[in-house]
Amino acid sequence: MAESTEPRIPVFLDCDTGIDDALALGYLLATPAATLVGVGSVHGNVSAAGGAENTLRLLGMAGHDDIPVAVGATDPLVGSFAGGAVRVHGEDGVGGIRGTVLPVAPATVEDIDAVDLLLQLSHEYEGQLHVLGIGPLTNLALALRRDPGIADRVAEVIVMGGAAMVPGNITPVAEANIGNDPEAAQEVLSASWPVTLVPLDTTMVNTFETADIEELQRCPTPVVAAIGQMLDYYADFYQGVLGRRCCALHDPLAAAIAVGEVGLVLAPRIPVEVDTTDGLGRGQTVCDLRHQRSAGPEGVDVEGANARVVLQSAEGFPQALRERLLSL
Repeated sequence: MAESTEPRIPVFLDCDTGIDDALALGYLLATPAATLVGVGSVHGNVSAAGGAENTLRLLGMAGHDDIPVAVGATDPLVGSFAGGAVRVHGEDGVGGIRGTVLPVAPATVEDIDAVDLLLQLSHEYEGQLHVLGIGPLTNLALALRRDPGIADRVAEVIVMGGAAMVPGNITPVAEANIGNDPEAAQEVLSASWPVTLVPLDTTMVNTFETADIEELQRCPTPVVAAIGQMLDYYADFYQGVLGRRCCALHDPLAAAIAVGEVGLVLAPRIPVEVDTTDGLGRGQTVCDLRHQRSAGPEGVDVEGANARVVLQSAEGFPQALRERLLSL
């Protein structure tokens, strides 16, 4: 992965810190392309409070306890927190190692909530801030409701979520981040800010294999070795999904796309709607791909559509991610 000579991109990370969120966090700390200026937690893999605690401990272990972390929405816009993804990420969200491997952080959460932290940073970095949403999009929807002008101040919103032409992972059609708050996702995807959606279509084919996991576990940098330990739990889950001990790189791939370090092979800008009904389709990202039938290999943008959907990204990301993490 070539080193960027461009100024660092300010990134606000909105997350529900589970295992692949930890990979994304590590990536953002390691890449010279970005500066992580703030983190908001949201319900999802774990509770919003639990996600903030995981984030603080990882940042503290990495020597970045100066980065502000704020607790965000504890429940989706409709309904209540579903209890987390224990089978995928463990009770604590980090594969059961929080109490034994991740030391208590020296820093504490901010006095303001994640929505206000995001709004503050959107003013401080007006026109530059990249918002990376790798959990349910409740905080981002609330930010739009609290201050609609944020859509004009943010440079781009990058979302790990959805499934365009592949199955979902929590229902036959719904991906977890979208499915855990479809109403919020619809508001975020229909707002006027530019959105890049990184769905399961590309994240599921970017994987860490056993050798990658073991190399991280041997790393002398404590936070990297800790992430490697988490991946054992994650790989146990994915063995049942993909038939081998590996793990999909959902959130870190979105992070790399957010800062321009992964090329987009097929990523047309197309209309996207989220199913917010209570039927079998709830949480589905309905991507209008009809215009792509006669398009070339790079796809075609649809006039008036503001969501770029990454259907295929460039090869080589797992190796690049491993190198970034080992450089921490």
